[in-house]
Amino acid sequence: MYRLAHLSDIHLGPLPSLSLRELASKRVTGYVNWHRNRRRSMFGDTLTDLVLDLKAEAPDHIAVTGDLVNLATKKEIAGARIWLEQLGLPHDVSLVPGNHDAYVPGALKRSFEAWNEYLVGDNPLAAIGNSFPYLRVRGKVAIFGVSTAEATAPFFATGSFRRGQALGLARLLESCRSTGHFRVVLIHHPPISGAASWHKRLIGKQFFSKVIRDVGAELVLHGHTHLDTLYWLDGTDGKKVPVVGVPSASQSPGTDKPAARYNIFEIDGGPGEWSLVQRERGLHESVDGIGWVRERQLLSDGRAVDARPREDMKPAEKPVRTFG
Repeated sequence: MYRLAHLSDIHLGPLPSLSLRELASKRVTGYVNWHRNRRRSMFGDTLTDLVLDLKAEAPDHIAVTGDLVNLATKKEIAGARIWLEQLGLPHDVSLVPGNHDAYVPGALKRSFEAWNEYLVGDNPLAAIGNSFPYLRVRGKVAIFGVSTAEATAPFFATGSFRRGQALGLARLLESCRSTGHFRVVLIHHPPISGAASWHKRLIGKQFFSKVIRDVGAELVLHGHTHLDTLYWLDGTDGKKVPVVGVPSASQSPGTDKPAARYNIFEIDGGPGEWSLVQRERGLHESVDGIGWVRERQLLSDGRAVDARPREDMKPAEKPVRTFG
């Protein structure tokens, strides 16, 4: 059995001091938003406790689907590199960037340079100048990273997935279909119509869905919405591909968004007979500490079958948001 952990939307805090030059950009709106909203609900011990708990679970690999920082300042990007090193070795952690990692023009380039080893595939020479899509093979699992991150105008958090990246992803997915690997695609923005509001949507999601429909995948993981969601895309041979989102890893309880959580996916079996179980672990609204939230099996016919709770699972106060 292979165990893949997924967390997203780290939003490392607190914000460092910003110069007037740094504030003379879109960053000023993000700066105000942080101090009015996120500073109270996304700073404290939540992220530290969640990561310690994740490490205690000892997954085989960790996937991080973006938004390590808030305003993509040089100090934030450097601090995120230190956080990644504490999370795990580049071989054991796969990262894709989010819109906050590309907050202003030039930021994504700096992020890529600082976090390079976590953002490239097994053959980095094939990705000089452009790392995406990348491919990493870890045992029976093949991990594909795509980037939707781009600098946008104030009050927008859209992402884009263009035709060139779609063609590259299709080639890589096809190559690993022929080798019989379990294929996991990492993307920041949800590639689903209506999953995010219009000003936060993914532009080019039709290219992504076409790739999955034409060559298939076994699992798609995303962040961005700070919600625990389950969608399905059409794959090959009549199969459905689960598209799973996860709450922010820094979110404290007591807001309109689910508290911090991470997923562990247990992958077993082989080509044509894969078994995929999603186990959710995180904070509860009314119980101190981190515990199990739920466990369910994701089937290729588009069903999510809840498993009987384990004895150590604590019931969540609020139901998990699931969208078919």
